[in-house]
Parts: sequence; structure tokens; C-alpha cells
Amino acid sequence: MHPAPATIHIALIQHTCSADRQGNLQKITANIEAAAKQGAQLILLQELHNGLYFCQTEDTRQFDLAETIPGPSTELLGKLAKQHGLVIVASLFEKRAAGLYHNTAVVMDSDGRLAGCYRKMHIPDDPGFYEKFYFTPGDLGFNPIQTSLGKLGVLVCWDQWFPEAARLMALAGAELLLYPTAIGWDPTDDPAEQQRQRDAWITIQRAHAVANGIPVAVCNRTGFEASPDNNGSGIQFWGNSFVAGPQGEMLAQTSTDQAEILYAKLDMQRSESVRRIWPYLRDRRIDAYDELMLRYRDNKK
Repeated sequence: MHPAPATIHIALIQHTCSADRQGNLQKITANIEAAAKQGAQLILLQELHNGLYFCQTEDTRQFDLAETIPGPSTELLGKLAKQHGLVIVASLFEKRAAGLYHNTAVVMDSDGRLAGCYRKMHIPDDPGFYEKFYFTPGDLGFNPIQTSLGKLGVLVCWDQWFPEAARLMALAGAELLLYPTAIGWDPTDDPAEQQRQRDAWITIQRAHAVANGIPVAVCNRTGFEASPDNNGSGIQFWGNSFVAGPQGEMLAQTSTDQAEILYAKLDMQRSESVRRIWPYLRDRRIDAYDELMLRYRDNKK
């Protein structure tokens, strides 16, 4: 394994999705090729990018969309990674066994091999996001994936709200946090509520960068996707994919409603200097955190 580069050119591919799997894959392939021509070394794709966000309803027919890992998508993405000499972080609906499915991120290294997987740990169950019906919680833990570009801390969507997940990745040596994401508005919410939700989403993830002294990259879907059963109001995915530096500074950000390739240059040596002036890992009171293992701290006697 060669030493990780001092700088990484990253590209986030934000796009709309349709029910046409092959069409989505062709779009992703074209965007990866375009990003490679611009010098990208690391590609981050959005959550469940091969099709529509099917978790708006509970429908057993949707399990037919799942695939094995390794499987067709890792084969295609591996070939693209090797062809262009870059690392790809992708997001798949994994069929592990009959009746056992995961929301899984895969990392294809620059030589085309499957460097590792991360199975989504935090599974939401909310109107329009019925993921507990489809996904078994991950069992691989919070372990960074070693690549030719360094150790990548890959997490998925709902994970991005939990500081514990980001911290455990950082404590295991992650040099960069990456979040494939599918999050959007309920169109019936008023504009003020929509803005509060998006601002909270951006703020919490920038805070992960600050609290751990490492960059964060977030790739979200864009576009409107109707509810499959026509009973729900659908989801307006809010885009706003972004890259933040180790002090939470915004390095690049997309629009809300446009398909875009977002480029950013990461100075991977800045984390060292930032951690020297903000030594959170040094000052953590690990002797006093036992109660973090509780579901809730009940002080009643």
C-alpha cells in the first residue's frame, strides 16, 4: 500500500433517479468518466443511486431490487475505478440471504477491487422513510475502509445525525467522513420548516468535521419522487451536497434542485494542524462517559 496523498481531489455526483435502473447506471457512468477527466481521485455517489427511493412505502416486491455484494454493481463500478484509477464510494441495496437485506455502502479501490463495505447502522422508520421494513441494522461496526487514498470513514444518511458514529470512525483512524444520502422535504411542510430542516442537516455534519478535526463529504439526491402508492405526498430531495474542511468550513456546495458534479480539493495534512490547536481527542474524559451506554439517564431514585 502506497502512502496516502497529501491532497485528494474529490467529486460528488448529485443527480435525479428514475425507475430505469440501466438509465441511472448509464448516467452514473458518464458522470464518473466526466469527473475522472477533471482529475478526480475519489468519487462519492448518493444513497441507493441505482433507482428510485423505494422506502416511501412498505412493499415486499421491492426486495426484488436487491443484489449481492460482490454482484453486478460492484463489477461495473470496479471496472470504472480501475479504468480511471480512482476510488468510488457507492451505495447499494444488499441481498445478504433470503429475507436478510442491508443498506450497504461499498468502496471500490483504484485497482478495481472491493476494498470494503459498511452496512448502515441507524435505520429510520418515519412517514415516507420506512427503512426498517427493508433493512436489517448493520453488523460491521464503525470501521474505516483502507484504500489507496487513506482510511475512509463511510457512513450512510441517517447515520449522519449521530455524533457517536462520526466519533467512533475518527477514533478508529478515519481520515475523512463520507455520507451517501437520500434526504428531502415533505412537500406539505411550509418553507420555514423546510429551511430549518435543511439548515439542521448541514449544521450537524459540519459539527462532525469540527468535533473530529477531519473533512466531511455529503452526497445527496435531488429531484421530486412521487409516492409509489399515490397515498403519500412524495419527497422533494433537497440536494445541497457539500464538502467541509476539518474546521467545518464550507469548501464546496451544490444547489438544491440541479444535477451537478461537485468538485473539491482536500488538504489532508490540515487535520494534523487543526487537531494540534483543537485537541479534542486529548481532552476527552473517557473515564466519565460510561453513561453514554445508557438508552436514557433516569435520575429517579
